[in-house]
Amino acid sequence: MKVLVPVKRVVDANVKVRVNADNTNVDTANLKMAINPFCEIAVEEAVRLKEAGVVSEIVVVTIGPKAAQEQLRTAMALGADRGIHVETDDEFASLSIAKMLNAIQNQEQAQLILLGKQSIDGDNNQTGQMLAALGNMPQATFASEVKVEGDSVIVTREIDGGLQTLKMPMPAVITTDLRLNEPRYAKLPNIMKAKRKPLDTVTVESLGVTLKLHQNIVKVAPPAQRQAGVMVASVEELVEKLKNEAKVI
Repeated sequence: MKVLVPVKRVVDANVKVRVNADNTNVDTANLKMAINPFCEIAVEEAVRLKEAGVVSEIVVVTIGPKAAQEQLRTAMALGADRGIHVETDDEFASLSIAKMLNAIQNQEQAQLILLGKQSIDGDNNQTGQMLAALGNMPQATFASEVKVEGDSVIVTREIDGGLQTLKMPMPAVITTDLRLNEPRYAKLPNIMKAKRKPLDTVTVESLGVTLKLHQNIVKVAPPAQRQAGVMVASVEELVEKLKNEAKVI
């Protein structure tokens, strides 16, 4: 059984980002980059399924600049078998990403596609759902538990009212939530081995998909600075300020 795991290169979650000088995007110069945390969870789940003897091959794929190969190598150090890099310097909307991933899935014919529910930069939570629709595949989002039984996959997913369990035929799309697992750290011997694992580089044009410009970034601005708190002497004063100044009651 083959698993396809899309991953995204993002600014490390522990780094404080800043807006560039012309307010067109986040300034990524000299910032530490990493695998999107939700994508890392997807890689970990695929590796666990392989360790359980359910999965025979894990293929990781990313869409981004040449530097994104670093994240593919990291995923292979964590346990993925090979990587596919769609090299491009352009930034694409979720629909375009889903179209490219669907083209790769048509080539790879993976039985399971595991990807993070969202990226920490765009925060859209769209790609997995769009990929399932384009590929006419069943989907389970916000997965907190994944089990494979024969030709089906059983997914426990987190919803507002609690937990929901779905049983789906494969191939299927699953997006991972935080509570699915805790990703491991890559060991030095595995990092060295990952350098020798196969990594194929392809172009957007070679995928044979038609892409359109779906959105334009007009302006990027940092959030307003939080104002200092105010000490009040009594409950009555607090209520008065909430009513007349904050106007929340």
